[in-house]
Amino acid sequence: MIKKIFLLVKINIFFISIAILLFYSKAHADLIISVLGDSLVSGYGVDTKNSFPSLLQKKLLENKINVKVINAGVSGDTSTGGLERLEWVLEDKPNILIIVLGSNDMLRGINPQYTKKNLEAIIKKSLDRNITVLLCGMLSAENMGKSFKDKFDSIYISLKNKYPIYFYPFFLEGVALNPMLNQGDLMHPNKNGINLIVENIYPFVTSIIEELQK
Repeated sequence: MIKKIFLLVKINIFFISIAILLFYSKAHADLIISVLGDSLVSGYGVDTKNSFPSLLQKKLLENKINVKVINAGVSGDTSTGGLERLEWVLEDKPNILIIVLGSNDMLRGINPQYTKKNLEAIIKKSLDRNITVLLCGMLSAENMGKSFKDKFDSIYISLKNKYPIYFYPFFLEGVALNPMLNQGDLMHPNKNGINLIVENIYPFVTSIIEELQK
């Protein structure tokens, strides 16, 4: 009986310690970045420590930028799902919101008009709370047809031109369809692919941080 009580106490102390550590890391970060997205963010097929948010935070910390990067990615999420989760994501009070959504909308053939409407709502709600937004563009696959591709690809540029946000043209730049940088499905980046994404987007993120710290 005493052993069971001792074990329960140890378990409770462990979880309390984890909660304190998470609170401490958020409370003592100069900036909080939340990455709202799908499997490209959540880290499908790789260890959590090798997900995009984790590797981005690692690189920022290595360069003496005190920041907490929160993984708000859910595999299979569409722009609709991202919008539905937004209030929960914003509870972390991020200074910067990186949006990586739209690839599943494209794969499911969802009308680009709906995708644009959802992304626009996410952007507006974030800006209304004085959150800086970095929108990451996506590109439609060629097999979706020219009409669909033209409408889908134009979503991100039109939103970038309409709102005071930062814009990264293509999240998978240099990685898409490269068998050396993707998992077997050629859709989800492997660790090397995610590292390249981080390297590519890093100057955009640091530029935003510099602007916020002025």
